[in-house]
Amino acid sequence: MLHRWSRSFYRFTVFLGLFGMIALLSCSGRQTSQETAPNTTFVQANTQFDDGFGYSIALSTDGGTLAVGATGESSLATGINGNQTDNSAESAGAVYLFTHSSAGQAQQAYVKASNTEPYDFFGQAIALSADGGTLAVGAPGESSIATGIDGNQSDNSVPGAGAVYVFTRSNTGWSQIAYVKASNPGSRDGFGLSVALSADGSTLAVGAPGENSVATGIDGNQTDNSAESAGAVYLFTRSGTGLLQQAYVKPSNTESHDFFGRSVALSADGATLVVGAPGESSSSTGIGGDQTNNLAPGAGAIYLFARSSTGWSQQAYVKPSNTGGSDGFGQSVALSIDGATIAVGAPGESSLATGIGGNQADNSAPGAGAVYLFSHSNAGWSQQVYVKASNTEPYDFFGRSLALSADGTILTVGAIGESSIGGNQRDNSADSAGAVYLFARSNAGWSQQAYVKPSNPEGSDGFGQSVALSADGSTLTVGAMGESSLAVGINGNQIDDSGPGTGAAYLFSRNSSEWSQQAYVKPSNTGGSDGFGQAVALGGAGLVGKTPSSSVSRKEVDSSEKFVALAKEIRPSTRRRIST
Repeated sequence: MLHRWSRSFYRFTVFLGLFGMIALLSCSGRQTSQETAPNTTFVQANTQFDDGFGYSIALSTDGGTLAVGATGESSLATGINGNQTDNSAESAGAVYLFTHSSAGQAQQAYVKASNTEPYDFFGQAIALSADGGTLAVGAPGESSIATGIDGNQSDNSVPGAGAVYVFTRSNTGWSQIAYVKASNPGSRDGFGLSVALSADGSTLAVGAPGENSVATGIDGNQTDNSAESAGAVYLFTRSGTGLLQQAYVKPSNTESHDFFGRSVALSADGATLVVGAPGESSSSTGIGGDQTNNLAPGAGAIYLFARSSTGWSQQAYVKPSNTGGSDGFGQSVALSIDGATIAVGAPGESSLATGIGGNQADNSAPGAGAVYLFSHSNAGWSQQVYVKASNTEPYDFFGRSLALSADGTILTVGAIGESSIGGNQRDNSADSAGAVYLFARSNAGWSQQAYVKPSNPEGSDGFGQSVALSADGSTLTVGAMGESSLAVGINGNQIDDSGPGTGAAYLFSRNSSEWSQQAYVKPSNTGGSDGFGQAVALGGAGLVGKTPSSSVSRKEVDSSEKFVALAKEIRPSTRRRIST
């Protein structure tokens, strides 16, 4: 049976896609006082309706450890492997860890926060170190006013301030080692909406796109709150004594509703940071253009920062070659291991071009999406290629998710609005089923290598919500937070459709130039709207409806009235899939 998401959930996930949980956090109901067989799919063991398993995904460098977030999971359990059957904490969120061995894939751990509460959205963003031994989890709905490391977790006086939790694996299993807060937590800051780890897990970057300071540069005035949702990024480093905040990072042209920090990426050594600001509004193009004009609302930008012996500094202000309003450039970012190749998604871009280097001036396909690749040389940064899908159509949102191989020669792009049911790319009978595209760089340049669909495509699955690649680019994991099977574990019943929004993750591998599905993954406690598989990350490095109103636009949040009204409309009770 085909399904579609309700219109309110479509709007919810569009809003989520650009601006995270910021609006939802204000109405969460919390008071301010308080090697595997072919066709395998991963499923959580406690599958429940609306869990959204697959909202986020992360993969270790060798592809042997997989982390999957389920932001809608509702257990009140805390810590590792707690009670999965409890459902008293709606959208508290959970993360599931899987490992690969000669016997196949198996769930290793069920991970919850140390202070689980409803609407914390634990698992909204996840990152793994290269060896898969360190896990960072964002919970942008968490509400404590605590600052720094391991503060008071029981406080709930700052709704939607957000938090990040760091876990490590030892011989005895997984354990939480840090509860991380911003140095200036504020209501609806959404700290934890994006996270990134260096290869060794010693550097952590956390985005808070709802942060409100008008400061610019490094370690500016954090107490100012005059630039609503300007956004910020926080850098932490780990030493023998634990985690410490190293830098408070703002862009060179801070403005309200830029949502700086919506996406973050770190190089392997943790010395290069890329930050996306999809709400930034300059109409400039290329590198180092005019930052002061605001002629293209919601065009987006990315910023590059580097760490030296004297600290962090901004190195580049980057815009695409065809800047356009509502493109949302910077919604997603990915970085090669050496920090010399950057991929940037602009899911709202509107050209009908296909393939590599097409007509960028065309704007007849709103929300089709595009990806831009930039490279660094002795002369500095420059745009290398403009990438489109092979079957570009309006509202496919190509570029919603991205992943690069370690050397930057393989690119994976998710298009959650793509509507084909299978091999025919021009078929549109499964609205927002989703697709993933694989590109490779050779001496002749970039070319599309594969068009990837799951073994059980259906409308509204949002396949491609999250993607992750192993370091060598031979293993791909894809999240489909709208998938609806109630199966649990590995390679369960894919044709079951009785668990709306439970979510799934899919594992693919490459043999020479051919890709094939290896596993279908569900959690141990599959549940509807858990959002399992919503986000995926590999090597440590919202589901959007296909409607014209879904184009990426700052206008949706330019007035406080619209902001609050939309937040009320997306109350969790409305987040249900409906049959047609």
